[in-house]
Amino acid sequence: MELTGALRANGRFLADNARWLSAGMLLTLFSSFGQTFFIGLSGADIQREFSLTPGAFGGLYMVATLLSAASLPWMGRLLDLMPGWKVARFCLPLLAIACLVLVAAPHVAVLVLAIYLLRLFGQGMMTEIAFTELGRWFVANRGRAMALAAMGLQAGMAFMPVLFVAVSGMGTWRTAWIAAAGAIVILGWPAITLLMRRERVASGAEADQGKKGLARDWTRAEVIRDPVLYLLLAGTLAPPFIGTIVYFHLGYLIELRGYDPLAFALAFPIASITTVLFALVCGFLIDRFGALRLLPLYLLPLAAASLAVGLVEPVWGIYLFMFLLGISNGFTQTLIGALWPEVYGLANLGGIRAITVAAMVVSTAIGPGLTGLLIDWGVPLPHQMIWMAAWCLAASFGLAVASRAVRRREGHA
Repeated sequence: MELTGALRANGRFLADNARWLSAGMLLTLFSSFGQTFFIGLSGADIQREFSLTPGAFGGLYMVATLLSAASLPWMGRLLDLMPGWKVARFCLPLLAIACLVLVAAPHVAVLVLAIYLLRLFGQGMMTEIAFTELGRWFVANRGRAMALAAMGLQAGMAFMPVLFVAVSGMGTWRTAWIAAAGAIVILGWPAITLLMRRERVASGAEADQGKKGLARDWTRAEVIRDPVLYLLLAGTLAPPFIGTIVYFHLGYLIELRGYDPLAFALAFPIASITTVLFALVCGFLIDRFGALRLLPLYLLPLAAASLAVGLVEPVWGIYLFMFLLGISNGFTQTLIGALWPEVYGLANLGGIRAITVAAMVVSTAIGPGLTGLLIDWGVPLPHQMIWMAAWCLAASFGLAVASRAVRRREGHA
């Protein structure tokens, strides 16, 4: 009976909130065009086009990503000054323009501009709009909402590479980017702005229930001076940093251990399916216990995943890594989206989230360059991954301290 009741409740939740959940999923789906996994599909072609070495292209990518991270705190602040649908209304066309700038780039400087725009309006603002607005719209069921919205990105990772290859096969890599721009303008822009135009208003009972887990409303200046922020960032930046470096150095890892590239490719669906499953599990746990109580535990699967890369040489270790990474990604995407309202409130959520997203983008920019440099200096990636596991364990202790500090100061301990 309890299971039947839970299924009915989830069905009602989906039906009642399909409009806003769909907007969140579409935003994270269209963030794919600015994500490393999608841009990387054109990496070899871009390098040939501009006569770039892998190191030179990685350096340009890092510069463009760091510039987008520097811009995010200012762009994200717009979500505190105007409705989210108005921010999406101009960010989506700018993302489409970024795709076309990449296609037409006549010089390396314009290439950097294109990547900067893709990272800022794709990876940055699409996810920033999605999770900021969902954090405000949903109070009692914030965890479930975040978990469902994150499925958009997983759908992008599962299907976008296949579509990219198929469209490129009908022309060139440029054809695929022109199609991406068309999809944004023709499909994403009208659908997302229409869905978001009507704000979700929580019922009185839901609002009262949700307020129990919210912190007081902090200003951005207060947040920057808060020592707890840096404890939280030391832990929450580990998943994007570690995930990015493994994806970026896939070719190196395949050559180092003699893996069959096809065997590696077949492991990606394991990560996608596991991510979706554990995002839903995490959403349920957040709604029941709160994001703060889960913080000290959520990096443990990532620590195990890092050890799998570092210590397990047979090819089955890759499948173990992808499974554990999927657990980590599922918890990360859902928990981090729901965390900040519990720590810093809702009033300035857009600007505060922009600071944290900018820090995340910086970590994904620095990771490939730093680890690549260590590889050049004779420190293999598997050895580095053991240190990544140690980072996760140390950060878990820091997150436990931060979680307790926040619950104590907000009276939730």
